[in-house]
Amino acid sequence: MYSTEITFGIVILLQFCIGVAVNNFLLLFFTRVISASQKPSSSDLILAHLVLANIIILLTCGILETLSAWGLRNFLDDAGCKILMYLYRVGRGLAICTTCLLSVFQAVTLSPGTSRWARVKFKLPRSILPSCLVSWVINLLIDFDTVIYMRGPQNGSGVRIILDLEYCSEVNDSAEVTLAVTILYSLRDLFFVGLMCVASGYMIFLLHRHHQQVRYLHAPGCFPKAMPEVRAAKRVIALVTLYVLLYGRQTITLFVLVNAKAKSPLLVKSHMVFSLTFSAFSPFLMIHSDGRMRTFGKRGSSVSALDSS
Repeated sequence: MYSTEITFGIVILLQFCIGVAVNNFLLLFFTRVISASQKPSSSDLILAHLVLANIIILLTCGILETLSAWGLRNFLDDAGCKILMYLYRVGRGLAICTTCLLSVFQAVTLSPGTSRWARVKFKLPRSILPSCLVSWVINLLIDFDTVIYMRGPQNGSGVRIILDLEYCSEVNDSAEVTLAVTILYSLRDLFFVGLMCVASGYMIFLLHRHHQQVRYLHAPGCFPKAMPEVRAAKRVIALVTLYVLLYGRQTITLFVLVNAKAKSPLLVKSHMVFSLTFSAFSPFLMIHSDGRMRTFGKRGSSVSALDSS
């Protein structure tokens, strides 16, 4: 193996191991919190759904990329490629939709308590679970072309390869179909990414106004403890910023890969590495901004001590 391949292998393996461990911890945390509450927090439900999407991405694309990065070739047939890549792309779509839902929900929560917003705030928590269900339906339908056009490695068999991932290849002989699918993906992504950017921009405006009001109400040098809504809004803005930056980078790279006559293995590898970055490192933003995480381990150890006694 070349030194570049070894470097990519180490990076992908670290992302996979760290991402799976942290996301599983968060899934356990949110599962306990939601099951222990008679009326679960809407933000906890959304974050749990985002963690589930991260796990799907890591257990599909993460495993495939890890095996490929360490030299395994031709370890999947057509059926395996279709199933795993379909699940990966559905998970990626769920991550987009859920991050958008989180940003919109937090923007509405942070909005002023006027009569116009009060009605929306009252109805929004009831729509969280239906929205998650709708996101599954949308992405299962939109990404179904993966089942049709994804195949195992083609090894230069003369077919028109749209994307060569070494362990799988996306094949489509029709340029019109390729264009239509690309437009459909782009419309979905641009809609949800645009909506999350608008919601985040609105939250930044509200946080700036809140900061100005607090600064005039309190003495210089005296900064009150931030409200939970403010802390949650900052967490969401950080998540959206990370996602948009990575999404922009991935979109540009994918455009180059699809339209390039000669496929660059180095560019393909870097594209797949960044496709795992959000799923691997976004949980740390959730943990850092949630004060309940500090007591979660202590509660678990206390319960274990009581059980053993």
